[in-house]
Amino acid sequence: MALCCSFSCTMRETLFKENFWSTDLTSTAGYDSIIQHLNEGRKNCKEFEDFLKERATIEEKYGKELISLSKKKPCGQTELNTLKRALEVFKQQVDGVGQSHIQLAQTLRDEARKMEDFREKQKLHRKKIELIMDAIHKNRNLQYKKTMEAKRLYEQRCRDKDEAEQAVHRNANLVTQKQQEKLFVKLAQSKSALEDSDRTYQMSVGALEKIREEWQNEHTKACEFFETQECERINYFRNALWLHVNLLSQQCVQSDEKYEEIRRNLEMCSIERDIEYFVNFRKTGSMRPAPVVYENYYNSQRKAAPTRNHAPAPVIGRRGPLPIPVSEPGDPDYATIDGYSLIHH
Repeated sequence: MALCCSFSCTMRETLFKENFWSTDLTSTAGYDSIIQHLNEGRKNCKEFEDFLKERATIEEKYGKELISLSKKKPCGQTELNTLKRALEVFKQQVDGVGQSHIQLAQTLRDEARKMEDFREKQKLHRKKIELIMDAIHKNRNLQYKKTMEAKRLYEQRCRDKDEAEQAVHRNANLVTQKQQEKLFVKLAQSKSALEDSDRTYQMSVGALEKIREEWQNEHTKACEFFETQECERINYFRNALWLHVNLLSQQCVQSDEKYEEIRRNLEMCSIERDIEYFVNFRKTGSMRPAPVVYENYYNSQRKAAPTRNHAPAPVIGRRGPLPIPVSEPGDPDYATIDGYSLIHH
């Protein structure tokens, strides 16, 4: 991945090493701009890492609640035969969907850990380069300061020598021999100090130039390294996001497969077979009750009246029929008509 990224980066004209310089030797504006961008990129990776962890928590919670729902909540538990089997498959597949969401949660946590490892690995590698660059920046700025001080001293010695020469020429015919000797001594001292400061200044400039070249080389290498890292980071971030979306799509496919299993079982659900199964399993009999007919109370009483040769059957809770009177000699005659008693005189 790094080699491919590096190749793709070198094919471009807008390279880090060509665009983050400054005319001010002591300026770190270009370097600071790169470091700030890399820090922001690292922060963005951390934000996506946290996003994955939060999404994993949501998926895990949803999965557990689905499993709990499928196990604890009744759903057509008194159904029979094919519809019962379809409902059992329904609850099993809902449980499976919940399990797949829990598995997705674990996968997302694994991806978050990979992102964290990548981010920390880049941080450690960057730290080495940053330490080198911080040291060379410090050394460069210190040498530049020394060089500027040597230059200031050198320029001052030049002015001192010029003033001494002017004093000698100006007072050549105006001063005594002794005073003139003093002016020559001062001129000689100023020339000597100038020569010393000149050598120091030149040596300081030479040292600064070596440090400048070293800094430029290190800055170029740092830019190349940081650019490679940024290519890797963008590539890794993009691939991680791509993988995340693929995982979500795969989760949808898996869920749809489980829902399709439910649909297949519902297609096998037979209304006729379920009705037949219910009838055979719960039937109570095929004999229907006889019709209730009208019964005349009095007709039923006549049919129930006993003959003279048989003792009347005891009737519980109802008075028996009155006995037919028998006429004695001298008594009036009795007769019955339709159950009514008549007296003949």
